[in-house]
Order: sequence, then C-alpha cells, then structure tokens
Amino acid sequence: MSLYRIIIADDHTLLRDALAELIRGMGDFDVVAAVGDAPSMVAAVAEHRPDVVLMDIEMPGNEDPARTVRALQAASTDTKIMVLTMHDDPRLLQALLPLGIRGYLHKTATHRSLTAALRDACSQDGLTVSLPPRSRPGPEPEPEPEREVLSRRELEVIALVATGLSNRRTATQLGLTEGTVKRHMRNIFSKLGATSRVDAANKAVAAGLIPAPTTPPPAAQSRQSPL
Repeated sequence: MSLYRIIIADDHTLLRDALAELIRGMGDFDVVAAVGDAPSMVAAVAEHRPDVVLMDIEMPGNEDPARTVRALQAASTDTKIMVLTMHDDPRLLQALLPLGIRGYLHKTATHRSLTAALRDACSQDGLTVSLPPRSRPGPEPEPEPEREVLSRRELEVIALVATGLSNRRTATQLGLTEGTVKRHMRNIFSKLGATSRVDAANKAVAAGLIPAPTTPPPAAQSRQSPL
C-alpha cells in the first residue's frame, strides 16, 4: 500500500513530535519532515513534494500566512495545504479559503476530526473547516457537543441559502438538482445542530464557516419549509 506523504510545521517541539507519532499511527501516512518555522517548511515542501503539509499559523517566519500559502503552492503545485492552529478569527479563515487550502482546523479538534480531514484532503477534492463556537459575553454557556464539519459543497449550499435563495435557485446556481440541495441541507442541519434555515445560516456565520451575507433573506424565506 502506498503511503500519503506529509510534512508537519509547528514551532512547538512537543506538539510537533506528538502529531508525527499520531499521524504515523494512522497507517496510511508517512511523515517525511517535521519543521519549526515557515522558511524551513517551504524548503522542505520544495524538496519532498509531499501529498499534504500541515502548518501552524503562529510560528517564526509566518507573519503573512497568505503569502506563505502562495509560497508553498509555488514550491509544489500538487501539495494539499492544511492549517492546524489556535487562531479562530473568521477573517483569517476567509482570507485563506480562496487560496485553495484544503483544511482549517482549530487545535481543539479531535483525533477523529484530524484523521478524517487528512484523508479527505488526499482522497478527494474536499474542504474541512473545524472551529470552536465563537465566545459571547453573558452567562457561561452549556458545553456544546462536538459538531461534524461541513464539506466544500455544503459550505457552498449554506452560503447561498444564507442570502435568501430558495432550494430551487440554489440548485440552479450550483448546477445541482433540488433534491440534492435538500439532502445537503439535511446534512447541514444535523452537523450544525440547526432547527431552521435561518438558524443554520446564523450558526455557519457565527462559526466563521461562511461570511455574513450582504443581502438579507426576504421575508418570504421564513415561510418556506424548514429545509
């Protein structure tokens, strides 16, 4: 069985070593390099041309993460880029997503989430985004159960739904059938723990998965079926 080749970049030695041990234990990955700064990461990617690079944001030489992502893409066009970070600012996520990264995971992600995200990045044209709930002022909230992350297609669907488009118009925009859009919406409801279209859109925006829509949903949208 051929192994997926991965490079880990994180300036915390203990975490870097723990990640390398965890990923090697998955059975289908080979950690070909583990580095502690952005310049070394770019050089290692150019040398090894791995399937995936798993990069931290806050490490030496990575003052401009978008520029670093572009440097990695120039060093190896086929390498998938995934971010594993403590940063949960939606603005950083929204700056990096258009560059074609395959994942953005908070360091509170579970072993299962990281494993699934790495395999999805290698085996399909997937996108994994996993962020903790945004902190809000007020009473201490009840702990939320872990949510599954949305696929790239589900992110596209909920982004259009958030602007007020119906299932039919969303399907037309994405070249899908209306039934497929409904299926994606059911998955989105389940993954986000949402009870309505508006609730799903609000939760996706609050988690930084999609930008806040500039066009508010029309009043008629609230009278549609929940899906």
